[in-house]
Amino acid sequence: MGKIQIITDSASDISKEAEQKYNLDVISYSVVIGDQTYTSRVDFDNEGCYKLMEENDGIPMTSQITAFQFMDLYYEYYQKGCTELVLILINGKGSATYNNSLMAVDMLIEEHPECEGKMHIYSHDGGSYSAGYGELAVMAGKMAQEGSSVEEINAYLEEKIAHRRIYFGIYNLKYAGKSGRIPSAAAFIGDKIGIKPIMKIWDHEITTAGKCRGEKKVVSKICDMAIADMEPGSAYQIEYGDDDKIKEEMAQKMTEKLGYGPSSYYQIGAEIAANAGPRVVGIAFDAKE
Repeated sequence: MGKIQIITDSASDISKEAEQKYNLDVISYSVVIGDQTYTSRVDFDNEGCYKLMEENDGIPMTSQITAFQFMDLYYEYYQKGCTELVLILINGKGSATYNNSLMAVDMLIEEHPECEGKMHIYSHDGGSYSAGYGELAVMAGKMAQEGSSVEEINAYLEEKIAHRRIYFGIYNLKYAGKSGRIPSAAAFIGDKIGIKPIMKIWDHEITTAGKCRGEKKVVSKICDMAIADMEPGSAYQIEYGDDDKIKEEMAQKMTEKLGYGPSSYYQIGAEIAANAGPRVVGIAFDAKE
């Protein structure tokens, strides 16, 4: 068996602990906040990102990971003797990153023909954001460490990606309105009258799944929607931002309703906060058939 390396991008919101534990390579996005350009996970942690967002009125702007960046990364691993690269990347409908990872394969062979046939690159469109595909990258890393073949890892990813779903609540519509995720006029009115949308991420699409008047019912409604859709007895993950109280409330509600707690937590970074704002909460899970 060749040496397998699992690669993802920083919008997966994988923790530093998981990154190190499972030998994951997390490619960082460039993020513009105010008039400065930063590298996510390098120049600031999540709390530092939220602080910069608070200090600057405009929303952060993130750039795609380019085909040239992927090509250079592939060649680095070739030089290290790696023979199997498995990538799990951000939703291809929301970013050109996944398509760039595919373009880079041809570029690599053109630029470095000695690589042809000696390294295999498998790129998966995660179809989601944050824990929606981040959890799968973690599991792929664990499988690689435990000796699974690249065929087994790819089969696992193909099956799981098709079933991943997220429900999440947005508490401040300013960022969603400015980023275009929600029409700006609707976002302005929604904030004025206290409407909190519950969004659904499923099969590459982000849609409005429900609404709450005020904040008190958001967590409970998300729990009910997720439990109705999730595979019975399966693991789930909680996504959150700058509000630990909401995270704990979600964990408590889900534990009360299901009898078991989340398998892990994912704190959103700059890539997700730029579009949803730093105050969010959600559940990522495997949907039932």
